[in-house]
Amino acid sequence: MSNEIPIGLAKNGRRAWALDDVAIVPNRRTRSPQDVSLEWQIDAYSFSMPVIGAPMDSVMSPATAIALGKLGGLGVLNLEGLWTRYENPEPVIEEIVALEAKEISPENTRRMQELYAEPIKPELITARLEEIREAGVVVSGSLTPQRTQEFYRTVVDAGVDMFVIRGTTVSAEHVTQQGDPLNLKEFIYELDVPVIVGGAAGYTPALHLMRTGAAGVLVGFGGGSATTTRRALGIRVPMATAISDIAAARRDYLDESGGRYVHVIADGGLGSSGDIVKALAMGADAVMLGSTLARAEEAPGRGWHWGLEAVHPDFPRGHRTRVGTVAPLEEVLWGPGHHADGTSNLMGGLRHAMAATGYVDLKSFQRVDATVSPTTGV
Repeated sequence: MSNEIPIGLAKNGRRAWALDDVAIVPNRRTRSPQDVSLEWQIDAYSFSMPVIGAPMDSVMSPATAIALGKLGGLGVLNLEGLWTRYENPEPVIEEIVALEAKEISPENTRRMQELYAEPIKPELITARLEEIREAGVVVSGSLTPQRTQEFYRTVVDAGVDMFVIRGTTVSAEHVTQQGDPLNLKEFIYELDVPVIVGGAAGYTPALHLMRTGAAGVLVGFGGGSATTTRRALGIRVPMATAISDIAAARRDYLDESGGRYVHVIADGGLGSSGDIVKALAMGADAVMLGSTLARAEEAPGRGWHWGLEAVHPDFPRGHRTRVGTVAPLEEVLWGPGHHADGTSNLMGGLRHAMAATGYVDLKSFQRVDATVSPTTGV
């Protein structure tokens, strides 16, 4: 059955759904929330919740990556961010936070571009990852595809446990006429650590990424609250459909590979516990959180949120956006919550949703019934 609908005489388009367009449905059986397990394992690493901290300077510092790890999640440090450009990035972060209180400001963008023009220092990559390792949590760092060839050896030599290659759109082979292309299949084969790669927003590109040997695929396209990709590039893939499509690619690759399971990780547009619930219900194994964790009191952005897209030297497609501060990180994730809008006790919300629909583990919860009720959500 085709979901294509006519846009005009010359073009058809596929009907797709955002997370706001879908909802889960209770069935005849319910459970006690205390019986629900949120444990998640990828490769050899186990976590007590399916949460990855997005590699964004407003979300993850070495300290918050450590804190998230101790709370049962995985913190990913942005290895192209301020922590690897400056020995002491705190004054730089304070300057960004203190910029004029406008989300869309050419002056703010210009100043942030200047601050991020400071070169990345390999010795700081090593030092930051070592700081995380000394805390006894899983060590993970992220590079964009454009920087991976340049710095990956430094990252691996520093003893990273899990490597993330994250961009707006990532393909199995990045083709370029300037320099050598990044062939992910060859690259991942040579590494001794599991690699999470993305974003991908459709069945075919995700299937190709799975064939590279990746341990996980990020579902997203730079569509979170701090980006303007939709306006700047005209790219938008509603997340409910994207997650479901890539979950289908995971299923087909499982058969194709003779049993190799690749984790699907929703990345972007997950602003509340309800969004996390629906992302997992659509087939995600875990979620990568940006703005939801940027609201924690410990977050480096102090209530402001931005990503690398906002500081691109030639074509910025993001901005510093105000998300506010909700609660300490532990309360944001595990509660007890004091907010009725799904911004605190995120895991409590997930546990209660699973219990209300009769599921006690994350994998079985992917079978939950869903309805479609279109809204104007994104």
